[in-house]
Amino acid sequence: MSVQIKICGIREAHALEAVIAEKADFGGFIFHPPSPRNLSLEEATALITQAQGRIQRVGLIVNPGDDFLDKLFATAKLDALQLQGSESPQRIAEIRERYGVKVWKAIAVATKEDVRRASDYLGSADFILFDAKTPPGALPGGLGLRFDWNLLADVNLSVPWGLAGGLHAQNVAEAISLTKAPMVDVCSGTEISPGMKDVDKIAAFCKAARSV
Repeated sequence: MSVQIKICGIREAHALEAVIAEKADFGGFIFHPPSPRNLSLEEATALITQAQGRIQRVGLIVNPGDDFLDKLFATAKLDALQLQGSESPQRIAEIRERYGVKVWKAIAVATKEDVRRASDYLGSADFILFDAKTPPGALPGGLGLRFDWNLLADVNLSVPWGLAGGLHAQNVAEAISLTKAPMVDVCSGTEISPGMKDVDKIAAFCKAARSV
């Protein structure tokens, strides 16, 4: 089976069309005000409606409260929610039960011990995403940082998992070959500037990921 592809940080209708045209499996929409890729509920609803039935829609959010999630799910129909903060396994289980949505947990990785933390979320998260750990006070992703892919050499989880962090068309094939990641997630590697997607970079990334 070929690797699955997620393009995250989509902000514009034409970028979404490019992602769909390249047959990516997931489109990612960010709800985090400090991020240059942040979407208002109105902006997100338009894009998520545009994507309906054409690509799986994943909302990325950091340590969300129920008030925001109530508003989000009242207006936007997501296929999955990616939690990028310090959410506990118990919190993930609560969100899954309350909203009836698949929940992905991003694990920030710098050491082997970080990778082992994924086991804490087995039984609560539907999907584990290994992402690069960012510096204190920085955004929790989308900075183009990568970690040592060798840390994932012996990953064996009972749930699906993927690789994120510093991926782009020039290194994604190497990353897949080394880690055997069944899914790859890219954000800044398909942009010309933060929040501005490049159609050619989207196409190049998808082609490179499928070349392995």
